[in-house]
Amino acid sequence: MSLKRRPALAGLTMVLVVALAACGGGNDSGSSSAGGAAKGDSGYAQHKDKDVKVTGLRDSVRHVTRRTRKASRPHYVKKCETESRRVRHTSRSKGRTRTWYTTESYRDCEKVRKGTETYTRVVRKERWCVRLDDVDGKPKRDDVWYRVSPATYSQVNGADDRAEVSVEWLSQGC
Repeated sequence: MSLKRRPALAGLTMVLVVALAACGGGNDSGSSSAGGAAKGDSGYAQHKDKDVKVTGLRDSVRHVTRRTRKASRPHYVKKCETESRRVRHTSRSKGRTRTWYTTESYRDCEKVRKGTETYTRVVRKERWCVRLDDVDGKPKRDDVWYRVSPATYSQVNGADDRAEVSVEWLSQGC
């Protein structure tokens, strides 16, 4: 790169960085400051800095099984060819240049499509959910679903109906 173009390129880079910071770094009303869900999102908001432990009355539990399908995709194999090239060597000694040639072999490989293969595609992930009433002692917060870990699910599943339970949730909704 020539020395004449370096300052211009540095200036262009600085303008680009300033423009990107101005466009993407703001905290508008549509999103939360900690990278949480924006307004209007579904109930599947992932927690970032929120309190992940809630207490409520056990209402019901739901175990959604994993659903898979057989699917096919292209099958790729590695195809290699051994090729050779002529290499020139030079050496200088006593004011004289001597040149000789050798042949080097090398492998040229590429992936090529050869037929199809079947695989198991996951259509729906497995998840464990708990529905609570009177969440955090608020009587109007009923029928709130939380996705939880399998260990938490089995603990809540073993509790009596309408028993008070505390759960650490992974996401809201089921």
